[in-house]
Amino acid sequence: MTPCLKTQLLYETDYYLWLKETVAHLKAGNFDNLDVENLIEEIESLGRSEKRALFSYLLRLCEHLLKLKYWETERQYCYRGWLLEISHFRLEIALILQDSPSLQPFAKAAFLDSYQKSRKNMLKAIGLSPDVIPEVPAFRMEEALDEEWLPWQSDANSEGSVS
Repeated sequence: MTPCLKTQLLYETDYYLWLKETVAHLKAGNFDNLDVENLIEEIESLGRSEKRALFSYLLRLCEHLLKLKYWETERQYCYRGWLLEISHFRLEIALILQDSPSLQPFAKAAFLDSYQKSRKNMLKAIGLSPDVIPEVPAFRMEEALDEEWLPWQSDANSEGSVS
């Protein structure tokens, strides 16, 4: 069995060991023994994972901002927990964008979609009429990410803004 075929088989049978051996080959400059096909696939999947994580955090952030603004019956009991979650999601988004600033355009493009999906979820959860929560966010992504900002602050200054 050739060394490259061995690493390809290892990829399917022991992923962690495949990772360790791939790193060892890369560090040693032993490129002939690399499982290039699977290595390329893994690197591409890392980018997809970062995008999925960023979208998920944006979605959850919007969801919790909408909870604060619209879920009046639960606000009294859940307020502190929702604020903590909002803080957590903001931090995770900031860390992703700090590590990968090139994802900023993706975040801006995904913001409206994440808001609309959050809106849909919240309408189901709260049982409100669709006209209660606007289809277009009344806040910008920059506001949503601002650790000092809360959703009722948008009522007066940014109605209908998306960016």
